[in-house]
Amino acid sequence: MSYKELAKKLIDQIPDSKMYYIVAYLQGAAVLEETPNAETVASIEELESNGGTLFTGSTEDLFAELTEE
Repeated sequence: MSYKELAKKLIDQIPDSKMYYIVAYLQGAAVLEETPNAETVASIEELESNGGTLFTGSTEDLFAELTEE
């Protein structure tokens, strides 16, 4: 039995009160993965080649630094 056949069989055993959670999970699992845009890809490549700036402070410190610029 395939996983898909097993899932269909198990769905019939799930009470209606829990179907909301199952449907929400299945909707998330069925969404195709998004492809990052060109700017994001370029940023990732920059970091992977040891370029760019790595920030290691707190979120509060990051926003303080960003508002200074």
